[in-house]
Order: sequence, then structure tokens, then C-alpha cells
Amino acid sequence: MHPFKATKKYLNTYLPFTRAGIQAAMAYRSNFIAWFVGSIVYCLVMYYIWLAVFNASGDGMMNGFTMNDMTVFLFITALTNFLTDSDGSYDVGEEIKDGNIAMRLIKPVGFHSTFLFTEIGWKLLVFALIFAPVVTGVEIFKYNAYGGISFTVIHFLLYMLSMTMSYLFSFFMNVCFGFIAFFLKNLWGFNIIKSSILRFVSGGVIPLAFMPDGLRQALEWLPFSSLCYTPVMIYMGKYSGGEIALRLAVQFGWIIVFYLISKLILSTALRHVSVQGG
Repeated sequence: MHPFKATKKYLNTYLPFTRAGIQAAMAYRSNFIAWFVGSIVYCLVMYYIWLAVFNASGDGMMNGFTMNDMTVFLFITALTNFLTDSDGSYDVGEEIKDGNIAMRLIKPVGFHSTFLFTEIGWKLLVFALIFAPVVTGVEIFKYNAYGGISFTVIHFLLYMLSMTMSYLFSFFMNVCFGFIAFFLKNLWGFNIIKSSILRFVSGGVIPLAFMPDGLRQALEWLPFSSLCYTPVMIYMGKYSGGEIALRLAVQFGWIIVFYLISKLILSTALRHVSVQGG
């Protein structure tokens, strides 16, 4: 089949899942609002904690960060997490637990693609409502704090590329985690533990630059920095051109690894599938 026709057929098959994702997000808009407000409160709490740290240190620069840099880091990190976080582990785990996974598996559609395009619908709504106001607010803050325009189109486009790859990595990693429900049946507690650990090792709580050199270098090569730290550092201009290319290559590599792992786990699990309620 011609590539154009194949792409058109693929999109015609899965775009309805995207529309369903948008409708689901709008139906549960109170959850969306609560999540957003919670993220803002978290940013404000972290801002005052870091302000106290910088004031106590008596040094305007810590590990390459000023307080203004840390403020930008906090809000862009929250935005990036908001856009790249995936519910794949929760959705897959719940469908396995209640038996709905059986209906999804017998449909003539790709297992991964149905979840992916449904989540894209939710992400498009978040992007449309949240992204522009937050980025605009951050850039206004940077203009006032640094005394000039520091926004660069090239860093912004590279940030968007890196953030897209962050989401794909997050999706396939969470799908891999969700497949554990084939064997454990319920992942509620494990999801809480996973989220807490990932928030720390991805640099979402403390920038990796503040960690001991050995740990920092290990985490930069492990997949976790791809979730948040890499795109945020690109946005802030903390990486040189060569470092950006390296970090993007690392992100892409981990996407491929976790995609292949997810396919392997799915094919293995289906040979022993047993679902509650199915």
C-alpha cells in the first residue's frame, strides 16, 4: 500500500479514539481543574522552599541555578509533567482488573495505538487550555527578572521535540508497568510508589544538577531524566548544542527500548492471560 494511503487509513482508524479522549476529558473537567490547581499550589510551595534555601545559603548561584532560574524551572517542570505524564499504567491495569481488556484485545485495532490516541485527545485539550498561558507567564517573568527577552525559537522548538519524545517514552514505560497487572491483578499501590520514585529520579523535585556527580551522571544516562529534566533544561538553555543532540538521542533510544519491551511483555502475558471479571 502507498505510504500516504496507509497513513490516511491509520489515522482514520485511530482519530475517533482521540475524539473520545477529548470528550472524556471534558466530561471530567472538575478532575482536570483540580489537577491544575494542585499543580499551581505545588509550584508555590516549592518556590518558597527554594527561596528559603537560597536565602539561607547567602549565595546567589547554586549549581548553576539562580533563584530566578529555579522559579522558571519549577513552573516549566510542572507544565512538562502535566503534558507528558501518562495514565497508561492505570488504564491498562484497570482494564485487566475489571475484564474490559478482553473486549479491547478482540477488536481489529492495535492495542498500543488505542490507548495512545485516546491519551492524545486528553493532551490536546491540556495543551490548548494550559500551555500558552503558562509559557507566556514564564516569559513575562523572565523578561522582568533578566531585564530583556531571553526567549529563543530554536530552544523552544527543541523543547517541543524533546517534550513529545518525553511523552512517548512515558507512555510506553507506563504501558509496560501496566502489563504487570496481568500477573498481580491490582496495581493501585504500586502506581503510587512508582509515581513518587519517578518524580524524584526524573529531576522533577530536585534538579539533577544538585545531586552528587556520580548519581547525577547515572540518572542522566538512565531513562528517567528523559521524562522531565531533559526538555526543561533545553527550554532554559542550560545545554549546549552537542549536549542537546546527545540528550535527544538518549530519549529516542529509550523510546525504542521500552516500545520493544512493551511488545514483548504483551505477547508473553497473552499466553497466560487471566482477567478478573472477564
